[in-house]
Amino acid sequence: MAGWFELNTSSDGQYRFVLKAGNGETILTSELYKAKDSAKNGIASVQDNCASDERYEKKEASNGKLHFNLKAANHQIIGSSQMYATAQSRDAGIASVKTNGSSNTIKDLT
Repeated sequence: MAGWFELNTSSDGQYRFVLKAGNGETILTSELYKAKDSAKNGIASVQDNCASDERYEKKEASNGKLHFNLKAANHQIIGSSQMYATAQSRDAGIASVKTNGSSNTIKDLT
């Protein structure tokens, strides 16, 4: 099964999207947006940028856990991953975003 985007609202009424893998696991989470159209533009940015290796910023948190950000051409963060215990699992998360990030399926839960 292919992945999809879910568009939803936070408790304060702002918008965010998550990218889900085919198994339903969240693999990328956006920032909060004040406008729904801005969140939709964020989804389009994931679709446009997910295939490019240079758009992924691999990071290590202060607790040693690994994660990544997907960035647009202007270097702004489009979405962030969960925390991973190993570089191998983080890299598998990046591969999953590359595979699922071009999905045209958007489930609007707003």
